[in-house]
Parts: sequence; structure tokens; C-alpha cells
Amino acid sequence: MTAFADPTLASLLPLLSRIADALERAAPEPPAAPDFTVADAFVWLSERRLQPVAKVNRVEMGLLRGIDRMRDTLFDNTDRFARGLPANNALLWGARGMGKSSLVKAVHAEINARRSGGTRPLKLVEIHREDIEGLPELMGLLRPDPHRFVVFCDDLSFDGQDTSYKSLKAALDGGIEGRPENVLFYATSNRRHLLAREMVENERSTAINPGEAVEEKVSLSDRFGLWLGFHKCSQDEYLAMIDAYVTRYGLELEPAQLRAEALEWATTRGSRSGRTAFQYIQDLAGRLGRRLDDA
Repeated sequence: MTAFADPTLASLLPLLSRIADALERAAPEPPAAPDFTVADAFVWLSERRLQPVAKVNRVEMGLLRGIDRMRDTLFDNTDRFARGLPANNALLWGARGMGKSSLVKAVHAEINARRSGGTRPLKLVEIHREDIEGLPELMGLLRPDPHRFVVFCDDLSFDGQDTSYKSLKAALDGGIEGRPENVLFYATSNRRHLLAREMVENERSTAINPGEAVEEKVSLSDRFGLWLGFHKCSQDEYLAMIDAYVTRYGLELEPAQLRAEALEWATTRGSRSGRTAFQYIQDLAGRLGRRLDDA
């Protein structure tokens, strides 16, 4: 007696087997576990994979002026995390060009420079704003690895009908598993609550219960235990930044001329900030025929 009483079904078996084999060949192979020993920094790409960064574009922590309190607070928080102690997710918010993202990268480098022999280096993983929906998947990928990770999103904010902020809330809360013990999340933003004012006001005007709708969106920033506010620098702080860069890169210019040029540079741009200071230094180095990467 054959295995199939129905001869029609038996005749379909080879065809079904070929279809199953074809589908198996067409299915993408599961991604290989990333090798986190090849670099200390990675970028999470839109195709859901990690790309190592051989050389991070960063500023030395000693060159970041006018943000001493924020620098020390973020360093202490990151240092505790790197040593396996409790630490908070951090939101760095405030004025443009005042070194928010530079501070995150500088602290990461300083932590690794000070680590004792035999301890694993801290890893920095950057995720772009438009890929934030992949954050829960990234967290799951990092969870089983023995390294400790700072996941970093620069210039994070949400506009209009964007609902990807829910992915961020889920990742920071961690669901039933909780946030991975070896992952910390740092974000920079010009907005304290990450959401555009019109976005919050729209929720208030259209929701059945406006108070609850607004509370859900504003509560996103509450997932960050550490808030660090960055404000526009004073003229003296701006000039201190200029002096620090000039000393670091060995640029020679008469002090009175340096001061006059630096102030004029800031005036023409309508801004005094760390970014403006470095842009002036780039211009000065170019005019003096000096390469900053040679210093």
C-alpha cells in the first residue's frame, strides 16, 4: 500500500519539494554575528548591519571649552557604565554648535584611553535619525555581546506625523526584557523634548483626551535619566576656544590680530560657538599653509 491513498497528491509531492527547495535557496541567510574586535566605533546602516569606523571624526576633550560641567557629568556617567556600574541614558540638548556630539565622541575616546590593561574597550555605535525604527533590532544584536556599548544618535527630533519615536520609547524601556544591561543610549537634540512645538499642539487640538496625548509624546524625554543643557557661549568662552585651538595646532598670529579676526568671524556668522571657533581655525590654518591633521 502506498504512503498516499490519493494518487493526485502523490504526484504533486515532487513539485512541492522543488518549490520548498527554491524558497529555501531564495531566503536570505541570517546575518553573521558582527565582530566587535575590529574597531571601537560602528555605524548602524539602513540595511540593518553594522559598519566599522576605522577613524572617528572627533575633537580632543581638552579642546572643548565652556562646557565644563556637562563634560564632567557625561564623563562620570560614561565611566561608571564602562566599569559595569549603573548609569543613565543621556540627552544632550540646546544651542547649535556648542559641542554636544563632539563631547559624546570625545568622552568615548577618553574612557578608552584611560582604561586599564585587560579590560574590554567601550564601543560607540552611531544610529542615524532616519534609522531609529531599527533601534530595537540593534539593541537585540548588542545584548549577547560581552562588550559594553554607547548607542549614539545625533540631532534627534521628530516632526509632523512621524511615529518612529515609539520605537525609541520601546528601546529605552526595553519591553519585558528590559534595556540590555550592556547598552546605554545617548542622543543630541536642539529640542529639550525632542518634538516640534506644532507637533505637540496638533496632538492637543485633535485628541479625544488632549492631556493624555501630549503627555505620551512629551514623556519621551523622560526616558533619559540625564539631561544636559548646552547654551550659547560668552565672548570670553569663545576666545578661550580660539586660544586652545591655536595652541594645540601651533598656529602663529599676533594676539591682537587673532582676537580681532576671531570676533569679526563670529559677528559675520551671527553666532559664537565651538563650531564657529573651529571654522575660524580652519580658515586661519589654510591661510597660514598649515595642515591640522599634521599637528
